[in-house]
This record gives sequence, structure tokens and C-alpha cells, in this order.
Amino acid sequence: MLREDIYRGRPACRVSQPLQTLPPKYRICKVANVSLKILFFGCHFLYINKHPVLRLFIAQLYSLFLSLSNPELLTMVHVVVFLFILVTQVSAYRPCPKCGKIKVPYPLSTGENCGDPRYRIYCNNGALEFMSASGFYYKILSINPKANKLIIKPPLIQENTCYSSDLDQGGLMLDENLPFNISTRNTVMLFNCSDNILLSPLNCSSSSFCREFEEVGEGCGCKGTLCCHFLKDSSMTSHRIRARLGGCTAYTCVVDKQPDEPLESWNFGIELQWLPPF
Repeated sequence: MLREDIYRGRPACRVSQPLQTLPPKYRICKVANVSLKILFFGCHFLYINKHPVLRLFIAQLYSLFLSLSNPELLTMVHVVVFLFILVTQVSAYRPCPKCGKIKVPYPLSTGENCGDPRYRIYCNNGALEFMSASGFYYKILSINPKANKLIIKPPLIQENTCYSSDLDQGGLMLDENLPFNISTRNTVMLFNCSDNILLSPLNCSSSSFCREFEEVGEGCGCKGTLCCHFLKDSSMTSHRIRARLGGCTAYTCVVDKQPDEPLESWNFGIELQWLPPF
């Protein structure tokens, strides 16, 4: 039997009687309690686990909820929690503003108040950039949101040295804990390689695409060195293009290279793809 002085004792939302036997005002409390528990734990695993501040806020509200004894107040807390999460979700799914002339589609993020923080890129002085795991910045040339892909500019090959500008960082290295990887549409050309590279399944013959690149502009400094090319595929690591002393000290990349395509039509870049957010 439910006592009428329950407000002065144990909170109403902790009563253990079956729902059908409770007076209407206590039914509201018990239903709100159950639904808030579902909301709390569902949000914890699906969303707020990635946002510590929001997680703490919801936890404190839930503690407050359990301490309240007025069903009307309990229902009000339930509504406040729901609206707060709804507003936060909407702001989190907001795309970021353009950087220079390039649109920044969701989930890519250039700041704390837009996009998804796991898909972080950078807008530096009007230029959109991607940062590797080693802290090297690569200019973003284009973004294809429908395909979940973007193309970054390959590192410069320094004049007269045949060294890539990211050689000190070991070449391009992606953080394997983030949702980016190197797509399979990249043809990678390596320059100034040691003889050890010949043990790898690469095309280092005189017919390699890299020989054409050595004849023009940026590639001239690598002319006469051992060079090779390979198509990035699933059998090789999808998070790294290596450049190092004792291996190959320079590289460049072409996206979607076609057989017999003339050099002036090559699409220089490194295509990255991202997994869509869950």
C-alpha cells in the first residue's frame, strides 16, 4: 500500500509497486524514470560517449532526477534532457563554412562547433589542409562528399636533391585510429631508391611511369636514379606511403591513372577516403 506521505520519505520514482496499481501521478513518475534510463544509457553508447561534457551533464541530471519526489518536476526534467540532447545533436551535424573556395561537407570538421571531430581537417589562411599522423600538412585539392573521398597535393620534390618535402616525417602516414585511409585509385611513383627496393613487387623497369615524370619539371632532379611505380591496392598498407633514406627518398602520386594516358593529362594527387560516421 502506497503511503500518501511518500514525498516526505522515499522518492516516488523509487516505488517498486506494479505500474497498474499506482495512482496516476506516480505512474507518470515511474514511466518517466524508465524512459529516462533508456535515454541516458542509449545516448551514452550512441553519442555522448564521444562528448565528455555532455556525458557529465546528463549524469548529473540523472542523479537530480532520482533525488526528486514530485512527478511533475520529474517529467519536466525528462523534457529538458530530451531537448538538450536534440539541440546538441543538431549543432553537431552542422557542416563547417567554406575554406577559401572549397566547401567543407559533413562529417569533415575545421572547428569545434561543426562537423565531427574525428574527421578533423584544417583551414589555414584560406587553404584547406589535411594533417598526417606525423604532423605534416598536405593541401586539400578537392573533396567528393558523395564518394567520401578527398584529394591532397603530393609533397614537393626538392630541387637538385630528389628528396620529398615530407622525408623527415617518413613520407605520408595516416593515423590508423581515425576513419581515413589511402584509396586504391592511386598510382604511386618512387624515386632515388636503393637496390633493396627491387625485392618488392614494384615495376622498376625502363617502361615504368616514373621515367616519364623524370623528364619534366619537378622530376628532373631525380633523373638517373632508380625509380619504380605501383598501384596502391588492398594487399599493401592503406595508411602509409613511405619515404626514407636507404629506401626511396622521394615520391609522387597520380589519381586514376589510365593506360597510355599522356603526362599532361595526369591528375597529380593522393586520394584519401573516409568511413562514414555511424
